[in-house]
This record gives sequence, C-alpha cells and structure tokens, in this order.
Amino acid sequence: MEVNGKDDLRSPLLKHQNGSVVTIAPPNNGGNKKIRTLSFKVGGITCASCVASIESALGKLEGVQSVMVSALQGQAVVKYLPQLISAKTIKEAVEDTGFEVEEFPEQEIAICRLRIKGMACTSCSESTERALLMVDGVKNAVVGLALGEAKVHFDPSVTDTNRIIEAVEDAGFGADLISSGSDVNKVHLKLEGVTSDDDFITIQNSLESLEGVNHVETNMDEHKVTISYESEIIGPRTLIQCIEQGGNGDNPYKATLYTPPRGGETERQHEILTYRNQFFWSCLFSVPIIVSSMVLPMLPPYGNWLDYKVINMLSVGVVLRWLLCTPVQFIIGRRFYAGSYHALRRKSANMDVLVALGTNAAYFYSIYIMIKALTSESFEGQDFFETSSMLISFILLGKYLEVLAKGKTSDALAKLTDLAPDMAYLLTLDGDGNVISEMEISTQLIQKNDILKIVPGAKVPADGIVVDGQSYVNESMITGEASPVAKKPGDKVIGGTVNENGCILIKATHVGSETALSQIVQLVEAAQLAKAPVQKLADQISKFFVPTVVVAAFLTWLGWFIPGEARIYPRIWIPKAMDAFEFALQFGISVLVVACPCALGLATPTAVMVATGKGASQGVLIKGGNALEKAHKVKTVVFDKTGTLTVGKPSVVSSVLFSKFSMEDFCEMTIAAEANSEHPIARAVVEHAKRLCQKYGSQNEHFTDIKDFEVHPGAGVSGKVGDRTILVGNKRLMRLFDVPLGHEVDDYVTENEQLARTCVLVSIDGKPAGAFAVTDPVKPEAARVISFLHSMSISSVMVTGDNWATATAIAGEVGIQKVFAETDPLGKADKIKELQLNGGSVAMVGDGINDSPALVAADVGIAIGAGTDVAIEAADVVLIKSSLEDVITAIDLSRKTMRRIRINYVWALGYNVLGMPIAAGILYPFTGIRLPPWLAGACMAASSISVVCSSLLLQSYKKPLHVSSP
Repeated sequence: MEVNGKDDLRSPLLKHQNGSVVTIAPPNNGGNKKIRTLSFKVGGITCASCVASIESALGKLEGVQSVMVSALQGQAVVKYLPQLISAKTIKEAVEDTGFEVEEFPEQEIAICRLRIKGMACTSCSESTERALLMVDGVKNAVVGLALGEAKVHFDPSVTDTNRIIEAVEDAGFGADLISSGSDVNKVHLKLEGVTSDDDFITIQNSLESLEGVNHVETNMDEHKVTISYESEIIGPRTLIQCIEQGGNGDNPYKATLYTPPRGGETERQHEILTYRNQFFWSCLFSVPIIVSSMVLPMLPPYGNWLDYKVINMLSVGVVLRWLLCTPVQFIIGRRFYAGSYHALRRKSANMDVLVALGTNAAYFYSIYIMIKALTSESFEGQDFFETSSMLISFILLGKYLEVLAKGKTSDALAKLTDLAPDMAYLLTLDGDGNVISEMEISTQLIQKNDILKIVPGAKVPADGIVVDGQSYVNESMITGEASPVAKKPGDKVIGGTVNENGCILIKATHVGSETALSQIVQLVEAAQLAKAPVQKLADQISKFFVPTVVVAAFLTWLGWFIPGEARIYPRIWIPKAMDAFEFALQFGISVLVVACPCALGLATPTAVMVATGKGASQGVLIKGGNALEKAHKVKTVVFDKTGTLTVGKPSVVSSVLFSKFSMEDFCEMTIAAEANSEHPIARAVVEHAKRLCQKYGSQNEHFTDIKDFEVHPGAGVSGKVGDRTILVGNKRLMRLFDVPLGHEVDDYVTENEQLARTCVLVSIDGKPAGAFAVTDPVKPEAARVISFLHSMSISSVMVTGDNWATATAIAGEVGIQKVFAETDPLGKADKIKELQLNGGSVAMVGDGINDSPALVAADVGIAIGAGTDVAIEAADVVLIKSSLEDVITAIDLSRKTMRRIRINYVWALGYNVLGMPIAAGILYPFTGIRLPPWLAGACMAASSISVVCSSLLLQSYKKPLHVSSP
C-alpha cells in the first residue's frame, strides 16, 4: 500500500495523552524533522479572546507548528520542532502573556526497544551500550547480548529513534526498531518502613533490575514511588513483592497502592468551590447595599436614618454603601482587575476588561458623588455603589452556575471512567486447573494471564477470555447494545461490563490502560479537545468583539449625555436625583456588561463534549469536532462488502476438482498456499480444506511450506509448493497469469455467482485444478440500514474486491444501486475520489487493512470496531459493536450536534443582538423600558448558562434506528 505503510501497521488505536490529540494539516517544513506534542493546563482562561491571545503569542514562535487551546477545559496542545524550540520556552511564552501554566509535564522519558544485529561477544554489547549512552538525550541504555536487543530510555524532546539507530550503525552494528513509545502502564505506590535515603536507593535499584521495568521515580518527601512497566513482562503485584522482599527483619518495607487524584476533576471541584465562596461573600456585602439603596428608602420611617447627614450633604446611607461595596470591588472582584491587566498587557481584551470597566465606572463615579456631597452644603446626587456590587455578584453567580453545568457536559465520559470495578477475585490454580486459593484484590493489581472469577451481578474487571463457565454479559455501557450477550469458553469479555447470571472464570488479556474501556476514554478525551472548524467563526468574532463593545458603550454614553445637556430630549426622562451625566452613564455601563464573548466561546466545545461522550456511551466513537462537522454533510456512504455488509465469517459450501489430482493432494497444496493469507475467505478455505483432508484419511498436521509467496491485492495469492506453481484466487488472478478456463470452470463460477457466492479458483502449474464456493451471509440489519439512509437523502455505494456477479447479487439483496467490483485497495481510494468530484461529502465504511486507503481518502472514514487496528486508526468514526445501524447513529448524531451548535450561536449572539440595543436605551423613549446595569449583568451571566444548558440537551439523544439482534 502506498497510503498506509509499515509505521501505520504499528500505530495503535490511541496515542498517549501527551501525544497527538488534534488533527492538523502536515507542516510545510516537510523533511524528516521530528514533531513533538506538548499538552498542559492553562489557568485564567475566561473566553475565546484569551484563547486567541495565547494562540497568537505561541504561533509567532519559531519552531511551533500548531497551537490548539480549549477555553472549556483550560488546556493547550502545542506541536513543535524540538530542534528549533524547547518546551520550557513555550511555557515561558504562555506565562509572559499573563496566564498561569499548570500541570506542565515534567521531562518525558520515552522507551524504545531495538534489535541489534552483528553482536558476537560481550565487548560488542558494551561498545553498543557506550555508543547509545553518548547520544544526546539518552538517559539509560541496556544491551542484552543473549537476546540481541537493546532497551533505551531517552528524552524525546532532544533525540528520536532515528538518531539512536544511527548511533548503533555508526558503532558498526545493524539495528531495527522493535517498539517505541512512552510508558502507558504505571503504578503509584505508598511506601512504609522507609526511613533513609539508602532505603530509597535500595528500592530503586531492586526495581530497576527487574525485567519489564522501564522507569522508576521516587518521591522521598512523600514516601511514594511511581513505576512504569511493560505489562507483557511484569505486573504491579510482582513490583510490590520486590519492594517488600528488599527489607529486612528489623526494618521491613511495605508498599500499598496509592491513587493520585485526577487533576482535571480536582481542579474542576476547586473552581466550583472558589466561585461559590466568592459569590456567597459577595452576597454578604451586596444584600445590605441593595436593602439600604432600594428597599428601606421605600419604607418610611424605617429608612429615614439613612438620610441622616454625617458631614455637609454626606449621608449615613452613602457611607454605609461605600464601606460595604469597597471589599466587593477590590477584594472579591480583584480577579477581574488581574484578568484585565494581563489582557491589556498582551494588547487584547476579554470579559474581565468589560466587567472592570463597568464596575469601576459605577464605583469611582459614586466616589466622586460622595466627595462632592462631603464638600458641599447643597449638592444632591445619587451613588451607584449597588450597581457595582450587584454586577460582581451576578457575574460570580453566572460563573458558578456555568462551571457546574460544564461539569455535566462530560458526565458520559465520567460514567465510562467509573465503569471499572474497584475489586476483583483472583484465583490460583494448580497444574490440573483446580482452584487452590481465592483472594479479593484491587483491580489495579491485576496482571496479564491472571485467572479471575466473575460472580453473577459483578462487573468484569479487565478484558479477557472466558476459560470456564457460561453466562450472559450486559455490554450496553460499552457497546450500547441492550440485549445481554451469551458467553462461553473462548469468548471475549470487555472490562466494565456486567455479568448477568452464571459464574464465569476469565483469563485477563488486557489490563490497565490497554483495556478497551481505557482506550475508549482516551479517545473521547482526545476528541473533546479537538476544535471543530465551525469554532473558527467564534475565534474570529472574539478578536474584535470587546473593543467594539467598549466603543459602543462610549458612544451610548455620549449619545445620551450630550442631548441631555442640550435638553434635546425632555428633562422628565431623567429620574429624580440624577443629572444627564449619571443617566447616560447607566446606559453606558449596561452596554458594557450585557455583552460578553464567553457564551460565544462555549457554543461549540460544550456541544462537542456532550456529543462525543454520548456517542461513546452508545457504541460510536467520534474522533473530535472535525469528524462531527464533516459527518453531518455526508451525501454518499460507500460500503465495503466482506465483514461490513456481510457477517465477515465466510464458509465454504461446495468444492470441486477439475483435474486428475486427488482431493487430498489438492487440499494440501491449497492449504500451503492460503495458510499465509489473513483474508477471511482464505481462512475459510483453509479450514474447509483441512476438514476434507481428515475426511479422506490424512492425519498430516504439518503441511508443505510455500516458497516465493506473493499477495496480489484484490485477486489472490501465488507461490511454489515443491516444484509446482500454485495460484489461489479469483478469475482476475487466473487471467493475470494466462490460465485458460474451460466451459466446465466457467459454468461452475457462473452458477455460484448467481447464488451470491464467491468462487476461489485453484491453479496448479498453469491449469485449473479445482475450486471452492464460499458464501458470506449478509448482516441482518444491512437492508434496513440502506433503506433508512435513502430516507435521509443519502445514497449508498458498494466497493469490493470481489467479482461482479457476487457483488451485484449482494447489492441487490440489501438495496444498493451502484456497485464497483474487482477493485484493489488503491482502486477503492480512487473510486472515493471520483465520487467526491461529483459533489457532496463521502463516507467510507470498512473493516480491513485493504480499506484503510479508502478510509483516509473519504471525507469521513467509519471503521467497524471488530476490524483491524490499521482500519480503526485511519478512521474518523469507530463503531464499537460492529453494527451497521451505528452508521446512521454517527451521521444523525453529527447532524443534531451541528444543529445544536447553531442554536448555541443563536443563544450566544441573541443576547447581544437584542440585549445591547435595549441596554443602549433604544426602547426607553417609546416605552420607558431600560436595562439597569445589574440586570444587564444578570443577562450576561444567563447567556453562558443558556449555551451550556442547550448543549446538555444532547444528553437525551436517542438512536433513530434500532435493529434487534436475531
């Protein structure tokens, strides 16, 4: 394949959390420059304007390839060239813009394993080790002569695997990369009985000496140790045992599991508490201000004492309001000053600037009124201390409700994370498979190949295979499928699912971060950070939004003040105890605070968060906002046949000989040729041929090896078995090698193709030797799905490597009108491009390695979850339970999400479009209605809450089509 090479075959479904989490265009620099990804938290982001400032500051740095900042999660993802810029410089650049960098990753230690060729003795391995240790960025290197392998710990921001391989080659040896990547398996342990630095050194040395341990990090102050390990080789119980064996009788060591708090959740709770406490403190001061300025004056004689003059015209009420308002303005509201300072320092403006301008205008004008009353014996004026304090209180209430609502946008993800049980029953078996002991352990201590007992009603603690017992398992929380699935020995189970009735024993195959549940969570987390293209609109608007509002507020004040002084409008419009300046000032402040860019910035990411989380809970993994936005435009869906429209488990229904070869010899040569093929049809042929061999008396379990084996994509395989040339494939392969097909062969092929069967022809030494007829039943839901797509105005196309007759028969059975058959993998991608040229977005649904070029070429690639890792990695959407009905779910969910995003923009801009003119007083001359500053602040807070609550409505999403399992 040209589209997906060897690196793609090694690529996992999900990257490490510090790896690529957003999809970007390839950098223009090109070449072989290594791009690194840096992910960290940024504190103090309040709106899209803040995001634009950070992205602008980092985008100017040489070596930075792309910048993605999420205002919703307060997280930044930066792709950069470590040859040109360091992670430290990026951190300093963010701090220079006035934001606080949090959870900045410490020096990352990556690990790679190399196969070393040409080592003959110990001096060879020592030479290789020295060469590796001399490479800048390599922290540790161990070379095993017996294994012929090397394990290298290195800093990926300084060096990469290519340089490491070059160092080995410069030392005179060959090197091949076996594996590379950051540690994904870590365990955190709390240590007891450790009293000195020597104890820590002893523990660290004993752990590092273990095979499978990649990195050990100790924290002497807190008596903790973090160990990165390879789950294939070692597990957490072994690590704990190693630590405890390192102690002695007088000073025994003890290690227990320690679970560090999840950073994101801890920060969110802290943010909620901060806003709540600030709001309560603000209310404590603001409520008496409101009572003294608005309530008591209307209840004589109870409010008369407020009019008592202290000095000249300065009353008790004004002094009281000043004393109560000042802490709200400068202590509780200091966050707005800090935010404004940093925003203006980086030559931008955000919500904090608007709030600070509005409250300062009200507060300092009130100070002016108070000083004038203090120095005058006849002055009468009205203060606005209640405006300032109430504004701050309402804004804090709005932010408090907003962070509460934002937390609910990731409820689906939190539920997925909490699916894994805390405890599991570990069994110890003897050589005959009898249970020796049973103990309850933490699920964090589960190791690969452990035998675990799952009692009825309990959750499955890890991915595994059933080894004993039968039961029904409810997998709805992972796949969205409501009906329990029958499980028997040999069947796979997914961690986090619920065992319904029988007791089963499973063998753990994937633990920790390798489980399907963990990978789903990682994928959804990555998807929620990625920006949808539609968000660019909000980013563009936010750059000019705040300056425009400030200008509008000033013009509003000017528009009311000058006509008021010139008596252009009636003096009766101005309330008593106010002059034209104060009257105009209230309109100006209202315009300042009613407009806020926060809601605009929340419109897209909140909807994407809810949609991706909801999709994951229903068995549809959507890789981010970009995939969501593209999926809603799909007009054509292209389906692969085998494993997509069909069940994918073909079986041979008939076989025939066209030559003098015995059935036994014919089958043995076919097995030799097809044994190396991974194609589902090839496996079906091999299984059937083996059964035929046994039927005819052959007990041979070791078949002849094939030489010169070659795969012909979309056609079949070829090679030599002994002295004979063997071809196994379709008619295209036979034509390619000029094998003559007589009437007998043609009749057999035609007859079976009309029955929607695939014919596998076998040629020996250039002559037809026999054939197998293979059928692959159509999935029961396929016809309904195609019909439903047509009702959504989406056309369906089939692209397959199978022959025309079989493809046409299958297409007719499910209702597809357009078919492309006998197409190789790159030909599938070409057909996708042809359809794109005809107009409209194209989605490709496939499951195999041969589908990956088409999945990449399509506007939206949809991979069947049971397919290959390559297909899943190439896709934009992954269907976990491999059901075609979820193709409709993915498209429908994307449509509803994009509709919700548009509604969010209406909410966000609607408050401003309607609120700003009303705040500016456009209705006042006709109706007497005006928007006081405190009410404008409430509207501003309501806009953000409305947007988040609007996105939360996606939580009620239901699948438009549900096909019951047969």
